[in-house]
Amino acid sequence: MTDTSAGPRLLGSAEVRLLAAELDLRPTKQRGQNFVIDPNTVRRIVRESGVGESDVVVEVGPGLGSLTLALLEVAGRVVAIELDALLAGRLPRTIAEHAPAQAERFEVVLGDAMRITEVPGPPPTALVANLPYNVSVPVLLHLLALLPSLERGLVMVQSEVADRLAARPGSKVYGVPSVKAAWYADVRRAGAIGRNVFWPAPNVDSGLVAWTRREPPATTATREQVFAVVDAAFAQRRKALRGVLRSLAPAERVDAALEQAGISPLARGETLTVEDYVRIAEALDDQQPQEPQDPQEAAG
Repeated sequence: MTDTSAGPRLLGSAEVRLLAAELDLRPTKQRGQNFVIDPNTVRRIVRESGVGESDVVVEVGPGLGSLTLALLEVAGRVVAIELDALLAGRLPRTIAEHAPAQAERFEVVLGDAMRITEVPGPPPTALVANLPYNVSVPVLLHLLALLPSLERGLVMVQSEVADRLAARPGSKVYGVPSVKAAWYADVRRAGAIGRNVFWPAPNVDSGLVAWTRREPPATTATREQVFAVVDAAFAQRRKALRGVLRSLAPAERVDAALEQAGISPLARGETLTVEDYVRIAEALDDQQPQEPQDPQEAAG
């Protein structure tokens, strides 16, 4: 008889391989399928994330369920978004077998995390995931934009991506991901993960990135306008702003906007904060030529 009062039984190396064999699963590099086989690692991720029984957690790419089971040990509810129909189909049974007392607090969504438009159930409060490395930044930014209820999160990504997401202005790796993530949250590195905890072992090191939601900068510009300036500034990383921003506006408008924003035209994108980009976007909008008013409309 199953003890339904017990906590989840986590997956180890043998269980992961048995599940993969049952599904005739051959992990693909295309989908970034590297499954965690070490229970201590998933418990560490959950501990670092700070989630508790009041949290509704979104997980992306649950795979065979290693991290999912560890989340169900502490979280109030877990919604897992899985692109692979084979994995999504097996996951509820894995949860029922390994975490029968927590199974009713779990739901799987078959879909692409970059294209979903909603998450079922109560508004999620946390994002905890081992993100597929090839799409980690766009997935993270999409979910931060889509789900304003998210208060915090912890994601495992390729080590270099973790460095970029958490980079500060002036750093060699500061770039588009750094600025866009800073729009939504305070971001920090939260540790490293070795290659030997995965099957198959990846060819890259992994890092943990923790973030806490903050209000975006107060601005009259839209997020799209600000992000367009960010994209332009890093399109030619070594060039001064005066030159690279001409992709957005004529030279005289760019010069006037930079002066209004208090930014040197010779500055480079990697030295600016998200607030600097906000001021440039506002100033470019202010410098926008006004449409001539219809004389009849003016006469009223």
